[in-house]
Amino acid sequence: MLALRLARGSRPLVQLRRLLVAAASAGTGFLLLYVLAGAVARPAGSFPRLLWALVPLAVTVQFAVAVARTDPATRPREGMDGAGLGPVRATLVATVSTAVSCALGSALALALFLHLRGNLSGLPFDGAGAGLLHAGLPLPVAAALTLLVLTPLAAAAATALCLRPHRPTAPQTVLPWGITVTACGLAVQAYAGRGGAGMPAGWTLTAIGLALAGPGLAYACGTLVQAVRPGAPRLLAGRTLQEEAHRVGPALGVLCAVAAGALTALALRDRGGLLVPLGPLTGPAAALVALCAAATLLTSAVEAGQSRAPGREALLDLGAPAKVLRTAASLRATALVAVCLPLSWGVAQLTSMALTP
Repeated sequence: MLALRLARGSRPLVQLRRLLVAAASAGTGFLLLYVLAGAVARPAGSFPRLLWALVPLAVTVQFAVAVARTDPATRPREGMDGAGLGPVRATLVATVSTAVSCALGSALALALFLHLRGNLSGLPFDGAGAGLLHAGLPLPVAAALTLLVLTPLAAAAATALCLRPHRPTAPQTVLPWGITVTACGLAVQAYAGRGGAGMPAGWTLTAIGLALAGPGLAYACGTLVQAVRPGAPRLLAGRTLQEEAHRVGPALGVLCAVAAGALTALALRDRGGLLVPLGPLTGPAAALVALCAAATLLTSAVEAGQSRAPGREALLDLGAPAKVLRTAASLRATALVAVCLPLSWGVAQLTSMALTP
């Protein structure tokens, strides 16, 4: 009940972020139901399509966790322990709020899916997607409900895991593992080619590797920015990047993986080998993945800005010009773009060469 009261009384911007999580969950749930209906109609080859549908699920869960981290109820404040909202209770509140948002999206996906199939009548476009969604075949109820609860359960578990009190891992520590996993993913794609379940498995490993390497890359960017006799803006930008590497790094790595996937798709289209793993919904699924990845990075940046606010106010109180802070922010963004664009291009080139017949 406390989680529901806090959710109801939150500010409009917080509510908007939760509604975006519900919308992403609805899109993911609809894709999972579409894959289930296709598996009922054509069981052969349904497993790779299910693996491809898990990619939107993963980025939706990451977005939900990022939104939960920016929730005002999860930030430590003085006197909240006396009100019964300590670290453990705050984590529980964020977990319940995330599960409720994702469950709302899953329910909306089920209603929209049944409506477009023609099972629910009385609204516009009733049965408009009957052919695409295989309305002539029965939909397994137990399997549909199982797929729909995947997003709320995974998002709630990931939120509880990420918000638990723990010490962040040093980015120098995780970077070699990220490079190794990315190399393994590229090797799996090169070995499996475009057939079977090997390609989505390889893409998953590549995305996980880039997400693991993201904090290390952000930390390295901070080191390069403040190298060779830095002035105040470069020193401030570099130190800030190093401190925020564990916050924005994973989202930055996933966005690099999405950009690499888009560049690979463009290269394969030019060579006559464009992949459509989810049929007519491949484009909407790709758009959902890209939007969730971008929204996750933006939300992580908002979280980093919230943690940076006391230091920024202290600098302004000490008489630091606001131009210095703006220059430091520009340097941070430029450094990240300068590293991520070549990285995405390189991964895309390696992938497209491995998948070219």
